[in-house]
Amino acid sequence: MRVLITNALSYAGPGALEVISKTENTIYCHDPAFGNPAMAAKFQSANPELVVLDMQTADGIFDYFDQSGIYLDAVIHNDVLGNKPAPIELVPESDFVESFNLLYLFPVQLTQLLLPMFKKQQQGSFVFVTSARYLKPEPGFSVATSIRSATTSFALALAVEAASHNIQVNVVAPNYLYSEAYYPAAKYIDDESGRKIIKSQVPLGRLGQPEEIGELISFLISGKSGFVTGQVFDFTGGWPNYSMHDLT
Repeated sequence: MRVLITNALSYAGPGALEVISKTENTIYCHDPAFGNPAMAAKFQSANPELVVLDMQTADGIFDYFDQSGIYLDAVIHNDVLGNKPAPIELVPESDFVESFNLLYLFPVQLTQLLLPMFKKQQQGSFVFVTSARYLKPEPGFSVATSIRSATTSFALALAVEAASHNIQVNVVAPNYLYSEAYYPAAKYIDDESGRKIIKSQVPLGRLGQPEEIGELISFLISGKSGFVTGQVFDFTGGWPNYSMHDLT
């Protein structure tokens, strides 16, 4: 199986790589860090079984596969942008634009370019890693909540259009997944006060582990779940844990 994963070094990327690389797959890795030749070479040297892509645009990624005659079987849209919490009236327009470009427009453009390849094969799988923030919007996170929800909605629309071509499209929506981008270890694992915050919010009492989300993503692209499409899988450890008070 030939798999493309974006932002491979962040968010759900490390967990997905760990799990998917254990099977006989060829994994193509995009990441902004690979725009630096030294970083790309260092990662490639440490991971010779992976294929490192140094191009940064959707067009550049597509051209690589198109010109090489390589047909993909699965694409994992693992898009990442750190949160900058602020009240809605204080959020600069530039924050919405940056989030829209990286978390919505980039995966949409890449999908538009690769979709004809999947249709020609009459098979394939897309997994969009977005966010579960839509389940319980929180003050200060209007940018992430709205843009991530837009990407989730796009994936659901894509699932309907692509189903007749035997193409699966699913969404994995995390919250409280350990990653240095969103829930860094120094604050939420190593520090007691941070661990208490997690225990107070997450019914399972801990952060999700990278390999756990990797197993879920791996299953969705494995072909073992061929009748599953157009679904949103909330990877949250049971959050939000609504009490009766919350519901009244």
